[in-house]
Amino acid sequence: MLGFLNLNKSQGFTSHDCVAKVRRFLRLKQVGHGGTLDPDATGVLPIALGRATRLLQFLPTDKAYIGTIKLGIVTTTDDLAGEVISRQPVDHLDLGTITQALEKFHGKIQQIPPKFSAIQVGGKRLYDLARSGVAVDVPVREVEIFSINILDWRPRSTRLSSTQEFPELDVEISCGAGTYIRAIARDLGDILGTGGTLAALTRTRSAGFGLDTSVSLEELEQLLGTEITREPSRVPLQDLSSIPLIAPQVALRHLPELVLPSPLAKRWSQGQKIPHPEPDASFSGEFIRITEEGGDLLGISEIMNSTLDQQLILVPKVVLVGG
Repeated sequence: MLGFLNLNKSQGFTSHDCVAKVRRFLRLKQVGHGGTLDPDATGVLPIALGRATRLLQFLPTDKAYIGTIKLGIVTTTDDLAGEVISRQPVDHLDLGTITQALEKFHGKIQQIPPKFSAIQVGGKRLYDLARSGVAVDVPVREVEIFSINILDWRPRSTRLSSTQEFPELDVEISCGAGTYIRAIARDLGDILGTGGTLAALTRTRSAGFGLDTSVSLEELEQLLGTEITREPSRVPLQDLSSIPLIAPQVALRHLPELVLPSPLAKRWSQGQKIPHPEPDASFSGEFIRITEEGGDLLGISEIMNSTLDQQLILVPKVVLVGG
């Protein structure tokens, strides 16, 4: 099995939980995911199956989210899963002030990831250090925000019968890799002087996959048969044809494609560096898809300059089919 699954992660599952379940459902050892989602978050979680796990690094890196930011609350984790550090009433905010504050998050910005995150410092995960009470200076990283759109603004209700004690802001965010939406919620609260935390999050796009074409674990079970949960080892192989598998050629269509004639394709598939068949091709250093005549994806190559004669050569990076 070789391809990708566009999984819609449910709330309460870790990304590792989803990988383990898919591995069990499909009786497949090689299963990986393309971008961690917090347990309380939902939405698109790209899953790679078989040798496609080697292609995860080449998928598109942009992502999109819909999130709810609750203002007036600060937590240890920058979302509602953590302990509340402070609460304060928020009566003075208006949508114009918030819109102006959000402008600071457009483009390339410096962001400090949450202390409870999977980033490694000194070989240890930040969330492990935080749970152990170890104080760590979280390294600043540069991330890119392509757009932030306000979807809804719900001011704090003053009605006695209302349960909405703190105002909430629904936003749609398009961003690059490594961006923490929890950090945006926290930093927006800091700018406004109210404190803020992430109340809900759904990833609507990741690695080129959209939420509208995703499949949940429950739907995957139904597609494979109701007895899979109990007896995964008895799943007939023909039943796997019902899986909405995304071919690598489709998932990697954002990369340029180069079709090699059979003799060159064989040498490249054996791991050899070969001359670029188009000497006048522009050199960019980017990765390209290598396809054999007939349409089969052989793998991913990088175009480089030869150190001997400065001619362009194709350097195999991931070979899916041996020569």
